[in-house]
Amino acid sequence: MRFSIITLFPAMFDKVFDVSIIGRARRNGLIAVELFDLRDFSRDKHRTVDDHPFGGGGGMIIKPEPVFAAVEAVRQRHGDGRVILLSPAGRVLRQPQVRQLGRWRHLIMICGHYEGVDERVAEFLADECLSVGDYVLSGGELPAMVVVDAVSRQIAGVLGNSSGADNDSFADGLLEYPQYTRPAEFRGWVVPEVLLSGHHRRIAEWRREQAETRTRTRRPDLWAASHSYRPE
Repeated sequence: MRFSIITLFPAMFDKVFDVSIIGRARRNGLIAVELFDLRDFSRDKHRTVDDHPFGGGGGMIIKPEPVFAAVEAVRQRHGDGRVILLSPAGRVLRQPQVRQLGRWRHLIMICGHYEGVDERVAEFLADECLSVGDYVLSGGELPAMVVVDAVSRQIAGVLGNSSGADNDSFADGLLEYPQYTRPAEFRGWVVPEVLLSGHHRRIAEWRREQAETRTRTRRPDLWAASHSYRPE
């Protein structure tokens, strides 16, 4: 799978994709990540990519011309792909969408910045707009890193344990159950006895119960959406 990232600040990605699971996946040829500097697609000698908003207001807006030119250049080099504008005005990324994105062979991500991107990018160029949460960041670079990491986990062979992604939080609408490792006792705190029993069915039942309890307690919104839960 290929990730093409269009950004004003390619240096922000230095080393991020060279380590851990993503780094190994790149070295093994399972994913490819390529950066495109938006200023390389500016039409003037000053490499200008932004301008004042029509109608007044503070801040600067990224112009449509360099963004369209960058996406067209990416498509000429690597073929078509799903175009994603990363913006706080986008739909919040959830695990079902991550799985859907994992089915594409090529994702083209546009990192917004300043006060935003000309709306014609979202309306006529992007296939979808995504946010990573209900808060505002300085730009789309960190969200792009999140998308690459989350989606890469869906690619066959990326995770050492092929069932790892199936047990992640949100995989089935629940938060992940509690996990423990050695020692069985630490500072007086002990691992639940069922996990030491070797009884696989009881362990599976305990994990399911814990996942449901954790989700109801910590994320009642998630429980309500996924399991038709209605508070009394």
